[in-house]
Amino acid sequence: MEDDDTEYSPDADLTGSLSIMGFSGVDEVATSRLDLAKEAVGDVDVKLAEGDLDMQQLLSAIATGQPPDLVYANRDQVGSLAARGAIVPLEDCIDGEGIPTDDFVESGLAQVTLDDDVYGIPEFNTVQLTMANADLLDAAGLSLDDVNGSDWDRTADAADRMMVAQSGKLSVIGVDSKLPEFLPLWAKANGAELISEDGRTAQLDDPAVVEALEWAVGIYDAQGGFSAVKAYRDSADFFGEGNQFATNVLGAMPMEQWYVNVLNDVSPDAPVAFDTVRDRKGEPLAYASGSAWVIPAGAENPAAACRFARVMTSLDAWEAAANARLEARNTEGKAFTGILTGNTKADAMIRDMTTAEDEPWASAVEKMYEANDDTFSLPANPADAEFKSAMFDAVNAVLNGQKEPADALAAAQDKAQAALDEGWDKLESSD
Repeated sequence: MEDDDTEYSPDADLTGSLSIMGFSGVDEVATSRLDLAKEAVGDVDVKLAEGDLDMQQLLSAIATGQPPDLVYANRDQVGSLAARGAIVPLEDCIDGEGIPTDDFVESGLAQVTLDDDVYGIPEFNTVQLTMANADLLDAAGLSLDDVNGSDWDRTADAADRMMVAQSGKLSVIGVDSKLPEFLPLWAKANGAELISEDGRTAQLDDPAVVEALEWAVGIYDAQGGFSAVKAYRDSADFFGEGNQFATNVLGAMPMEQWYVNVLNDVSPDAPVAFDTVRDRKGEPLAYASGSAWVIPAGAENPAAACRFARVMTSLDAWEAAANARLEARNTEGKAFTGILTGNTKADAMIRDMTTAEDEPWASAVEKMYEANDDTFSLPANPADAEFKSAMFDAVNAVLNGQKEPADALAAAQDKAQAALDEGWDKLESSD
């Protein structure tokens, strides 16, 4: 539980130091907000341990009684950290600092809420878009509706029609279904829930999940198998001007929205086209993820940590970040395509600041915000990491030809349910 002696107030004078793990202020979106947060904590000495979060390092620091004061984690790590007693619930922090949780994207807040306790302050939202090569679509007599997932038979047919292989060697990938990471997306598109709403029951062996995996794997099988597609995908200059769309070697794939900025930056003339990903009823769909600020158990300066997290996710901070990014893009003579902040008010404000007026980038921005309005996430649970490990191990076993989808998911179901049961027992025994 939280330290009852800690005073959380936006007017409280803060002192001491603030050690932060897992956050790197590497671009203007980070540094502009970081400047405001440092100003807000006043005389507090802010110390950043830069680089991605090292979970073992964090748990070791907590176990030895020397935790950081604030941690920047992936939202899907929050449930497991809470179950371990490694982080504290933030009710007093949220109430005291006046953090407007109603402003957060619903799926983002849900990811950090476990058993009705909020354990993290969410920021950023990652969603998927359908990204396609318009020239390859046109040449095959296809449209975005054929590859956005709304009709699985049409998408499979589109993959076959755009694929080019000579003597068994791929030269054009028709459609990349992006396994293993996007199984949750395809399962949801097929009407399945991988885990119950209360986060207690694994549902990986649901026939709709099995069907989704069979279909997504079948996309690869029809193009020479996953290993062939992955090897060819990995040979591309993904972040450079030789990317798959610019070089006309990929028909379509679902991909996170941040890749729009990469394409706009390195290959602004590439023949790309954008839509949301669609479920099988044709409705927009996105599997949301992002980051969160959490306060470790035993933190020495939770008041400063809470203030810092509030300001980093505030409307003022996001406005500063958007202005900094807009200025940078204007200087480069390129369009500002927006930022998904995890804060609905900030998203609305920043959308009005975007400058992508020409196609296909105007459509990319439109579809990004449409996807952001139709997100889902896996319910928070005390075995987040173990659940995903079981799920992705199953997908990889199928992709590698070791198991059939139904058998792999049945084994994953047992493993995931055992992890959930253990996690909930651990969490509830600590109450």
